[in-house]
Amino acid sequence: MWLYNFGVALYAWVIRLIAPRHEKARLWSEGRKDLFGRMARAIDPAARIVWIHTASLGEFEQGRPIIERLRREHPEYRILLTFFSPSGYEIRKNYTGADYIFYLPIDTPRNARRFLDTVRPQIAIFVKYEYWLNLLGELRRRNIRTYIVSAIFRRNSIFFRPYGGMWRQALETFDTIFVQNDESRDLLGGLGFGNVVVAGDTRFDRVAEIAAAARKVDLVERFRGDRRLFVAGSTWGPDEELLIRLANDYPDTRFVVAPHEMDEGRIARLLREVRGGAVRYTACTPETEFGSVQMLVLDTVGLLSSVYGYATWSYIGGGFGVGIHNTLEAATFGLPIAFGPNYAKFKEARDLVTLGAARSVRNYEELSAWFAPLHDNDAELRRAGRASKEYTVRHQGATLLIVKAIFQTTAAER
Repeated sequence: MWLYNFGVALYAWVIRLIAPRHEKARLWSEGRKDLFGRMARAIDPAARIVWIHTASLGEFEQGRPIIERLRREHPEYRILLTFFSPSGYEIRKNYTGADYIFYLPIDTPRNARRFLDTVRPQIAIFVKYEYWLNLLGELRRRNIRTYIVSAIFRRNSIFFRPYGGMWRQALETFDTIFVQNDESRDLLGGLGFGNVVVAGDTRFDRVAEIAAAARKVDLVERFRGDRRLFVAGSTWGPDEELLIRLANDYPDTRFVVAPHEMDEGRIARLLREVRGGAVRYTACTPETEFGSVQMLVLDTVGLLSSVYGYATWSYIGGGFGVGIHNTLEAATFGLPIAFGPNYAKFKEARDLVTLGAARSVRNYEELSAWFAPLHDNDAELRRAGRASKEYTVRHQGATLLIVKAIFQTTAAER
């Protein structure tokens, strides 16, 4: 355990050291200043607290259906939401679905005790991962009802290694481990854990909510006009290189490209190299006439999930880097999906490929070979789109199962 505590302390020291020169590190460090004082001043000491921890923005979206169902069905509780990463906290610090939103303190033994003394949660819920050993140990010692939801375990993870004893002990904290798949349940069963429930992934519930609440985006609707629209989300440079070629080969199709990061050099390349013309979303007004412009660069945040609702085909970026981004936001609209080769660690992507709803491509020739029949054959287009939609519908329901199980157990123990 001393090695874990040393590693946590070293990590915090490095973050503070680079904070003056690194924006994320600065936010990470400054967001934790006077953290316990701010918590003590904000949190009602008489409140019944459900604490929900998410690492970053993706895990927040995974936990959001649980938060919002909790809010509707159990208003007797106040919800404390914590983040580890600035990319989650800074974007969602004003989220109205939670009563209190803070950074998670550094996981030292003293901080773990002080945190739980300050917030006094009756229930703790971790989303997907983040196994902070001191916090989990303190939750265990205090007999605070603790859960993990939408968890996924792989055979090569530390829990199943000979030296993973303290991590296996951390799992003993959880009253129930809600996992995404049978493989995770079976792996944990091999360690002797019988408190494992295959509930599925709450992201399916979240994307269904997103689709139902999709906004009307007038500018995108006018840009599409009477043509069909190809939407590419969370793209990086290698993705955009392929998309430029595809746009140039299919001048009858309009494209929306949403870069994952607003890199001005890459945006300039899109504007320059698409032969049919391209324009930035933020440069448009209600009076903008698109004429023959072929590509709209979505250089803003918060619209992509609604823009998928206007699409006929989709592409998800990141597959030429460390891994693809969110395929389910496109799949819930019943879209055929393409992405780069690095997708193996994403179960939903593997499932969509198996169903013929998605295709992994390694180069432009493979992207074009995927797109051509979907562009030219309406029956093939409908088949692939239907497979996407049916997959997302079939996997909904994890949120209801999880909330029902947690609060039935809680009520029974009163």
